Amino acid sequence: MTRVSGPTGPGSLQWSAGAARIPMVHPDSRTAEHGVAKQRILIADDEPDIRHLLRTRLELEGFSVLEACDGLEAVRVAQDEAPDLIVLDVMMPQLDGVEVCNRLRASFTTRHIPVIMLTARAGRDDKLSGLTRGANDYVTKPFELNELMQRIRNTLDWSSQQRSASPLTGLPGNHSINTEIRRRLAEGKPFALLQIDVDHFKSFNDYYGYGRGDEAIQLLARILSESVYRSGDREGFVGHIGGDDFVVLSSCEASEPLGEAILEWFNTAAKDLYDEEDRARGFVEVLNRRHDTERFPLMSLTIALVSTDRVPVTHLAQLIDIAQELKAHGKGIPGSVMVGERRRRDPPAESQQRVA
Repeated sequence: MTRVSGPTGPGSLQWSAGAARIPMVHPDSRTAEHGVAKQRILIADDEPDIRHLLRTRLELEGFSVLEACDGLEAVRVAQDEAPDLIVLDVMMPQLDGVEVCNRLRASFTTRHIPVIMLTARAGRDDKLSGLTRGANDYVTKPFELNELMQRIRNTLDWSSQQRSASPLTGLPGNHSINTEIRRRLAEGKPFALLQIDVDHFKSFNDYYGYGRGDEAIQLLARILSESVYRSGDREGFVGHIGGDDFVVLSSCEASEPLGEAILEWFNTAAKDLYDEEDRARGFVEVLNRRHDTERFPLMSLTIALVSTDRVPVTHLAQLIDIAQELKAHGKGIPGSVMVGERRRRDPPAESQQRVA
């Protein structure tokens, strides 16, 4: 393992934001007073008093509200407006709530929208029927308003995490990563970020195919998650930026031993992903962009370690810049390497050093 210091000046590199669903909605219907996006909730209920009660409370809670008074209108509004959540009455004219849920789940554009069903039917079979048809939660009338609001918030949080999660690894994606980092920065308590990148992954993927490449990414995800668990660090967090890039957050004290454990485990486990002949010779031969055969070493890891007790960090973009610059240093060193900023806050120029 090699450890180096690198520059911490501002840069332009960032990890990309996750792809977001872009519904066709009116710009002013989703925006709060100061330009902050509101979450939109569709209330589908044939009782005007219920719709009015829910609208009043939801708007007080800061949500934007859409309404539908029957099942057909509920389907149409959901397809046209793509709300963030639907509160759906089971017993409605035109289409009942169960059939509405069926149609929503059958359409690619609406199947991801979470649904909370409202009904006067309190039987166990009724609840089971709603849940098996695709509802995320089931609330019986008469309902307690504070409880319903909490269920709405919980379901929205769950939905946000699901949309952000990597489909390949199941780990939190960019949105969740950025939210977690911002939360820690706002708390002001020092923490460490480890940005992990697989060296020579593209050549491995080109040589063995996407199926084996997916195995490599899933292997690294398991190594990161299990390493954080084994470290006993209660502040541990693992996220998947995308491709072969990952992020681990930890306490400052746990970060270096954790990074070393990850490197050691990956160096051993990654070899088993190669065929015996390639593993024995220590490289694979792949056509490069010039269509010449080029030798590429076995996969290794570069870990950029930024510890906020050493480096002054006030916002997310600054943290990303530092990590990217450190990673660029590490990429120039053969084999698996962890690179970290050794300088503390406001150091004298002579204290800046490179350790290898």
